[in-house]
Amino acid sequence: MDCIDGDIPTTAILTSASVHDSQLAIPLAQMSSQRFHNLYDLMNAAYDSPSIHQFSQELGYRPIIDHNPRRGGKKRKFNDLDKLRYKERPSAERVNSNLKDNYGGRNIRVKGHLKVMSHLMFGVIAIIANQFLKLILERF
Repeated sequence: MDCIDGDIPTTAILTSASVHDSQLAIPLAQMSSQRFHNLYDLMNAAYDSPSIHQFSQELGYRPIIDHNPRRGGKKRKFNDLDKLRYKERPSAERVNSNLKDNYGGRNIRVKGHLKVMSHLMFGVIAIIANQFLKLILERF
């Protein structure tokens, strides 16, 4: 799931549990790029692959992806600005966790991809409404 500031989800893809998140990085980035323009792609070390770095750059984004030492060599550190930007990455993790813990994403009792997607999107709508309400109340 891609998110913007304020933990507001913008793009989601439903897959089977056997699909690793990193396999969805490029399709999610492509879908998100059609909706809004990012400046950065923030990803953890599981997404450290040349194809994801390249695709992010082709979209005009700056990929800030934690280096995975399994790809060889010593772990690379972020520069100070990238380290600061990377701290925003947990936003998507918080949304996923919130969906699972508070909006029915962990225990789905329907079958079929359309029903499952509908079930999850009702949770996402509730999360978005809650986040917008928080943003509005913060301004008063």
